Amino acid sequence: MLPSQQDVLKWGMGPGNETVVAEFILEGFSGLDQRLQLFLSLLLLLIYLTTVMGNTMIIFLVCVDHRLQTPMYFFISNLAFLEIWFTSSTTIKLLMILSSGNRTISLSSCFAQSYFYFSLGVTEFALLVVMSFDRYVAICQPLHYAAIMKQQLCTRLVVAAWVISFTFLSYRLVLLSKLTFCGPNKIRHFFCDNSPLFKLSCSDSSLLWKVDSVFLSFVLLGSLCLVLVSYTCIFHCILHMSTASGRKKVFATCSSHLTTLAIAYGSCIVLYAQPSEDVSLETNRFVALLNTVLYPFLNPFIYSLRNKTVKLALKEAAGRAKVRLFPQS
Repeated sequence: MLPSQQDVLKWGMGPGNETVVAEFILEGFSGLDQRLQLFLSLLLLLIYLTTVMGNTMIIFLVCVDHRLQTPMYFFISNLAFLEIWFTSSTTIKLLMILSSGNRTISLSSCFAQSYFYFSLGVTEFALLVVMSFDRYVAICQPLHYAAIMKQQLCTRLVVAAWVISFTFLSYRLVLLSKLTFCGPNKIRHFFCDNSPLFKLSCSDSSLLWKVDSVFLSFVLLGSLCLVLVSYTCIFHCILHMSTASGRKKVFATCSSHLTTLAIAYGSCIVLYAQPSEDVSLETNRFVALLNTVLYPFLNPFIYSLRNKTVKLALKEAAGRAKVRLFPQS
């Protein structure tokens, strides 16, 4: 039986008259009650807006307050900028799914979402390595810190992290474009993650599976090794400090970064450092939600509420804004 005009628009016809998928359906959290989905959409919207405003606040404070114009806060502001785009790559579509029920996503949009999600994720790990190196120089080489961590070097490190990550991840777009999708089009996830997407392909996706596994494992475990080397040296320096107050003060400067590292690497190891068959669908969705929504949401709180300098800068900025808005009060 020939497909109807509507089916052709939805699926398309391939070179050999085989049906070719033109769009996917994201399953999301379809098992939830409609009222629960509405509540979840409102909660996610609140979290998303807080994430964007919180990370924007960090970027603003670093730009306007001279006390925060140091290499450490320069890297933190770049991480905040990245988190806005990282959570936007998946959360906006998830909000559309939960609020309107529109679960469809075009083939090109799905590929683009997958590309930006993984490119931004790799960039984040690169920035975390750079931030670990910054803490190592600050603690283990304090007399040479200003000479080593110059603005030019900091800028080059950040630009390199973005450019290299997005350039290397372009292989995903090339290999994804070579896949054919002609069977089921329901992705059992709330975004175009690699495993559920590859499984829908009716062509051989083994090359992409292998390249993806090797590259993501290399990025995840390679960056983790570099971070561990930096912090091994840092802890060695801390333990050899003469006073307990000095050790406590130095460790406090690393606590926010360590919290970020624990969440970022913990969630990604569960998702991508082991075979997908070993992780249940529910666990995968939950951890992915933690990684893409909750972690970017916590980032401003990790780097502001636990940092006296940032809190002071925020208080002064709020005071100046109040004076401008209410000059007579």
